Amino acid sequence: MFQQKSYLANKAGAHFFEIKGPNAPKWYIVDAKDQVVGRVASMIAKIITGKHKTTYTPHVDTGDFVVVINADKVVFTRNKMDDKIYRDYSGYVSGLKERTAREMLKHKPEEIITRAVWGMTNKSNLARYQVKKLKVYAGTEHPHAAQQPTEITPAAKYRSVFDKKASK
Repeated sequence: MFQQKSYLANKAGAHFFEIKGPNAPKWYIVDAKDQVVGRVASMIAKIITGKHKTTYTPHVDTGDFVVVINADKVVFTRNKMDDKIYRDYSGYVSGLKERTAREMLKHKPEEIITRAVWGMTNKSNLARYQVKKLKVYAGTEHPHAAQQPTEITPAAKYRSVFDKKASK
C-alpha cells in the first residue's frame, strides 16, 4: 500500500491505494444450507468487493474469493418461493422466459445466489470482474480444496430463519 497526495489532500488528507501484489486475495467458503438468500448474498457481496477490509478502495479490486456450497438448500422468506420471478429476455419477440424461485431452485440453484450477489454490487466493469470471484456449487463438493478456504458461518453474523423457529 502506498500513500498518494492528491489535489484534495488539504481537505481529505492523503489517499491510500491498495497495491495488488503483496496482499493476495484470500479464499473463503460459505455453507448456504438453511440460510436466507438475501442475507447470505449481502455478506458475500461485501467480501468479493473488499468492503470488509480496512484497505477498501472503490476503484480497485481488493476483494477475496468466495466458494458457496449447498446452494440448492437455501431458504426464501415468506412466499417468495412462489412469488419471486426470475426473468430472462433474449431480445427477440416473445423471447421472455419467466421462472419462479421454486423452478430455479430445481433447475439452476447456483443461479439464485449469483443473481442475488450481482444485484448487490455496482454495475460496472470492475463489478463484473469481482463477481467472477464467486464460485457457487449445488452440493457439498467443490474443486477448490487446494486453495485452503477459510470457513465463514453466516449464522455468526446473521441468524437463520430456522434459528428463530428453534428458539421459540
